[in-house]
Amino acid sequence: GRNEVRNFLVANALYWLDEFHIDGLRVDAVASMLYLDYSRKPGEWLPNQYGGRENLEAVHFLREMNTEVHGRFPGVLTIAEESTAWPAVSRPVELGGLGFSMKWNMGWMNDSLDYIEKEPIYRKYQHNQLTFSQMYAWTENFVLPLSHDEVVHMKKSLLDKMPGDVWQRFANLRLFYAWHYAHPGKKLLFMGSEFGQWNEWKESGQLDWMLLDFPAHDGVRTLLRDLNHLYRNEAALYEFDFDPRGFRWIDCHDADQSVLSFVRQGRDDAAQMMALFNFTPVPRRAYRIGVPSAAAWCEVLNTDSTYYGGSNLGNGQPLFPQNLPWMGYDYSVEVTLPPLGAIFLKRC
Repeated sequence: GRNEVRNFLVANALYWLDEFHIDGLRVDAVASMLYLDYSRKPGEWLPNQYGGRENLEAVHFLREMNTEVHGRFPGVLTIAEESTAWPAVSRPVELGGLGFSMKWNMGWMNDSLDYIEKEPIYRKYQHNQLTFSQMYAWTENFVLPLSHDEVVHMKKSLLDKMPGDVWQRFANLRLFYAWHYAHPGKKLLFMGSEFGQWNEWKESGQLDWMLLDFPAHDGVRTLLRDLNHLYRNEAALYEFDFDPRGFRWIDCHDADQSVLSFVRQGRDDAAQMMALFNFTPVPRRAYRIGVPSAAAWCEVLNTDSTYYGGSNLGNGQPLFPQNLPWMGYDYSVEVTLPPLGAIFLKRC
């Protein structure tokens, strides 16, 4: 691009940061900038000087913008909505990357939503939709986006996407939010989703705040409050969001029962959190899992709690491991998994 155009765009980004003190910038549809043949048929585009389809001028612009933003405003985030496998989007410019702080994880979003929208009886056939994200989770600094794009243009709200009767829809939504918060990556949740809005978002109107008068919707709000508190206060859930040291599967193979379990890890060896998910409406009692230590484990969050509108099935007492190896761990415990529910366990 011309220097004048590039300078204008960079200056515009700096203006918003300098005058309005915003916390970050999100660049939409980065893929449409990076590829010369994006949405173009053969004959409608020309290759770059090396014969490729990469838009070298766009790469130069994005690197320049990120360099200027991070240099002038340390701590400000730049986030790319980039839907392809372009490498090093969130790596520093000096290391050959585009220089963004983070990148939207579109793969996680599409797979997770497609999975949770299925009737539970069919989920065991799509188990890999939840496990596949670990194949690429550490290739970028990812944000897990549940954005406005997913609740507009007849796509339905997150709550309205859920299968089942009304109780099951709310249970599925609470379960899905627990999956969102436990999975490695920073969190993005669009307004209205935090209390389970039924309607799609419309820019011409306000949110349906009156829904908070209903216990089920207020329960979703309460769960999001508690998930935010847990995420902010438990280092295991955020310190290694971009580092494979922060995640280890307990069991990713139980497709028949649609159960997943893993450990999140912080820098301190004792900073551990176990997350377990039951994606069916069938309670799982005496469900054995491996645990990373012989210490007692206590339930610190249960999406099936009555506080959130659930049936209150869970683990009210400490869980004491047995010296019984399980799934690669030296110790194991038996837990109760609520229907369409998730539990978080930490050392007592």
